Amino acid sequence: LGEITTAIGRAGGDIEAVDIVSVGKDFLIRDITVNASSEKHDEEIVNAVSAIDGIEIVNVSDKTFLMHLGGKIETVSKIPLKTRSDLSMAYTPGVARVCEAIAKDPEKAFTLTIKKNTVAVISDGTAVLGLGDIGPAAAMPVMEGKCQLFKEFGGVDAFPICLDTKDPHEIVETVKRIAVAFGGINLEDISAPRCFEIEERLKNELDIPVFHDDQHGTAVVVLAALINALKIVGKRMEDIKLVVNGVGAAGVACSKIVMAAGVKNIVGCDQTGAIYEGRRENMNWVKDWYARNTNPNKETGSIHDVIKGADVFFGLSVPGVIDENDLKNMAEQPIVFAMANPVPEIMPEDAEGLVAVMATGRSDYPNQINNVLCFPGIFRGALNCRASRINEQMKLAAANAIAAIIGEDELHPYYIIPSVFDRRVGEAVAKDVEAAAYE
Repeated sequence: LGEITTAIGRAGGDIEAVDIVSVGKDFLIRDITVNASSEKHDEEIVNAVSAIDGIEIVNVSDKTFLMHLGGKIETVSKIPLKTRSDLSMAYTPGVARVCEAIAKDPEKAFTLTIKKNTVAVISDGTAVLGLGDIGPAAAMPVMEGKCQLFKEFGGVDAFPICLDTKDPHEIVETVKRIAVAFGGINLEDISAPRCFEIEERLKNELDIPVFHDDQHGTAVVVLAALINALKIVGKRMEDIKLVVNGVGAAGVACSKIVMAAGVKNIVGCDQTGAIYEGRRENMNWVKDWYARNTNPNKETGSIHDVIKGADVFFGLSVPGVIDENDLKNMAEQPIVFAMANPVPEIMPEDAEGLVAVMATGRSDYPNQINNVLCFPGIFRGALNCRASRINEQMKLAAANAIAAIIGEDELHPYYIIPSVFDRRVGEAVAKDVEAAAYE
């Protein structure tokens, strides 16, 4: 034990607790809790202990993994079952009367079952965070986390459903068959361009809201941030040139919502370069639509060419796409939203002094573009008024509600978007989304 503690100390670890787990004839199993500064530091400490003769490391875990043991969510009964009377009403025979009422009037499912306040979080695991196609089982922790956020920030019950198929038709048919139990469908981490087809079909074939959060959640929060950033630099939506790098699910949705808000000059880029009408290489039906509806001046070339003179840059792609020279070539007081995760298109410290407003997708820098500001409130509002879909007006209302949380006197280049822990956000979004739905 002395050798172990010395090795941990030399590796820079801070021992918090040492507990004996079990004792054998010629061995001891101890549980040692150590504070470390990073994953890399974890490895250094483990390697230092492993090198000691006579030591076998049985298992290594950390606080993040411990948080996920057994999953992060559970189903809880709302009503205690303590007497025969309770049981006879919650289950047989009393429940039969409720079933008959729903059979006569299916609309009653919204008031007499969990459908009223429950959303299905659906994924096939093909575009998970920055990890890509890791499969449905590996996507489960993300979907569980999404359900936690629904409950915590919107009071909405949600359940993770990861589907073991990549076939758009199978996904649509599966979701349609389970939709009877849910008041809304949140699509998550499904790769483009399949996600567009899946969402469009489900919106047309279901009578409950279908929302692809990677597209529209990101777009709503980006628009909210842009509304406030433009106030700081004194520019108008209709006057700016916007360059979007990454024309996948989020890039297309962000472009569409800012177009609805008044932006006229958008140039989108992918790995091949600027997207323009008539381009042939690396195109698909989504990019064809994008080419027809953006880039009014038919600009061509790489991101470094088209970013010249741009007022705003949206990065929804990969790390290190632009550099300081690109920022210098932008218009005066440029706005940069570098949202690639975990490493943005350009790091805030590299952009310091060259941009008027900077935002990223990270929580360790100011102005985090985080979907949790949007989706709990949007679904809360949609469920409150039994909306059958979430339309463009509802999304615009959500963006304006988020932007309005920050008063004119509070606006600052480092504070254009409220904190994810600001409890006013969910309520404001729900209220304004509900009003827009009625309208």
